[in-house]
Amino acid sequence: MENIKIIPELFVLGAGPGDPELITVKGYKLLQQAEVILYDNLANKDLLAITKETCEKIYVGKQPYGNFTPQETIHEMIKYYTFTKGKVVRLKGGDPFIFGRGFEEIIYARQHGIKTHFIPGITSMQASGLQDIPLTHRAISEGIWMITGTKKDGSLSADLKLAMQSNATVVIYMGMKQIGAITATYLEEDRGNTPAAIIQHASLPHEKCVKGLVKDLPEIADKHQLTYPAIIIIGEVAGLETQTNIFNEVKQYENSH
Repeated sequence: MENIKIIPELFVLGAGPGDPELITVKGYKLLQQAEVILYDNLANKDLLAITKETCEKIYVGKQPYGNFTPQETIHEMIKYYTFTKGKVVRLKGGDPFIFGRGFEEIIYARQHGIKTHFIPGITSMQASGLQDIPLTHRAISEGIWMITGTKKDGSLSADLKLAMQSNATVVIYMGMKQIGAITATYLEEDRGNTPAAIIQHASLPHEKCVKGLVKDLPEIADKHQLTYPAIIIIGEVAGLETQTNIFNEVKQYENSH
């Protein structure tokens, strides 16, 4: 019997924000073909049902501030399974190139002669529209800042103060542990009354979203028991729903008189 030559390939695939139906068509087809899937904590496990019966599915997740698989171990697993199985899918929540370390894994694979592919995913901030929060809105916000709330050394990104100088929407990933520092930064710049929202488990049935003002974020998070995984959105777009309601009430009053 002729031996089948194994071609080592790594596919770094974005699983989307949570709802399994938000994966791309290309990603869906890839999951059906994979020999091995190395999947993250934030990738919806329902996506694993798409795979063929012979596909090996291995959890390599990293729970926030909890148990995790070291990145070095993930690299070794990528190397081992691509050379022994062939087509390996690295399934990561959201988009792997937005605070996802996906490119680090691609670099590692290329250094070891592994052919690489990237399939983008919908990042969690794009699910904000499900809560009537557009990331941009004409005459309100003409740009977006995406910032990590916790840098490698555990500190808050200094880019936040730069972002506050514009009218752009500020989206903070992995910021729940720094929510007090975020609020303090806005208060220092007299921007505490800026509209804000916290969205937890975006796009999933148990999604939570609470809106308010930046100065109240710690209290809001505590009252509604909001924690990670969540994104924080700061800017006038987070208050558009309230403005729309006021506008509609005024219109209704005018029409009735």
